[in-house]
Amino acid sequence: MPWINDYVRSDGTPVKGHSRLPAGARRETALLGLIVAGVIVFGNGTTTAGAGAGSGQELPRPESTVVYPIKWPAWENHQAPLPQPTVSYPIVFPSTGGNR
Repeated sequence: MPWINDYVRSDGTPVKGHSRLPAGARRETALLGLIVAGVIVFGNGTTTAGAGAGSGQELPRPESTVVYPIKWPAWENHQAPLPQPTVSYPIVFPSTGGNR
């Protein structure tokens, strides 16, 4: 939105700075609002909320089918690998001339 600075009208009335919609923006915004309202009002008007809604029958409820703890056959006799060091100590950093 463009910003209009303070100015004085030709009849001497001072006008404070304000923002103003660009030309045609009010009409376009109104049309967009009407289109959105139309989609909300007329969109999905004939669908029902869920299968069998209003028929009076009880709908099935979801049930858990998992059994805990989960067992993997290959993990029964599998041993974890022993940790190996990744570096040899002490680590020596080359000096770049700074004395610390």
